[in-house]
Amino acid sequence: MHVVLDFERPLVELRRRIEGLRAMSLEGGTTANAILELERQAVRLQEQIFANLSPWQRTQLSRHPGRPNFDEYVAGWTSDWVELHGDRAGHDDQAIGSGVGMFRGHRVVIIGHKKGRTTRENVVCNFGMALPDGYRKALRLMQLADRFGMPIITLIDTPGAYPGLDAEARGQAEAIARNLLEMFTFRVPIIACVIGEGGSGGALALGCGNRVLMMEHAVYSVISPEGCAAILWHDRAEGPRAAEALKITATDCLKFGVADEVVAEPVAGAHRSADDAVARLGDAVERHLGTLSSLTAEELKAHRYERFRALGAFEIGA
Repeated sequence: MHVVLDFERPLVELRRRIEGLRAMSLEGGTTANAILELERQAVRLQEQIFANLSPWQRTQLSRHPGRPNFDEYVAGWTSDWVELHGDRAGHDDQAIGSGVGMFRGHRVVIIGHKKGRTTRENVVCNFGMALPDGYRKALRLMQLADRFGMPIITLIDTPGAYPGLDAEARGQAEAIARNLLEMFTFRVPIIACVIGEGGSGGALALGCGNRVLMMEHAVYSVISPEGCAAILWHDRAEGPRAAEALKITATDCLKFGVADEVVAEPVAGAHRSADDAVARLGDAVERHLGTLSSLTAEELKAHRYERFRALGAFEIGA
């Protein structure tokens, strides 16, 4: 996806200069040494930019349309993949993908948000904002996994659950709450992976895992920075300020215990080398799955409960 973020522009311009010099070099108009020096500058500039990203810039990266999506992770991870559809109540929300496949020697259920690539796919998937039907489909698949002893892997990438009237009329809050409740009862390992945007209850409805992994430039938050800014300062343009205050980056989430591991992305973001990013997260999932597989069903349930029970802190006043 040829989308250039604001903070990437100096690097993009430098690379364009390098390509221009290469074209001239073919005609004998410049030297290889000049090109080599500019390439060194580009490497230094890229390291400088991506070593000092602000929370807002990481939010922008988490939303990049070229990041590997649900379908790419499934294709890179599994064999014998069978996608399963429907909530068994007459609906099949395209914002949630789900199915069964072989993941590195394990028969697993994978469930995740789908945003789509093209404009048409974005609309069909409602930009990753699931309806209650999607969360009920996810729950049905998780119950299936629990029944047959298959580990559950979830891929989280959503700005939040769809807030429209039709979603509320069909019980959006109940569907999310039901998933939160049921996920703590399952007797199989659950690994939740935030691959892009982890927004609000729409993310948490797939996020109650024994392990929560985050890609390096993913974000996880109770509300989007723009939504927070609109509430606090009545101005969505204050999103960068809100992103700083919300502590939504993977590093912050790891620090506060919300995430268990931050998976390093390829230089300049997962969208620069999707196959590499998919493989890196797959390695992390395999490692954690190996550890969790040694626990009994009751130990998995207790571990999941204690993990979330320990989050946060409180003080008792006088």
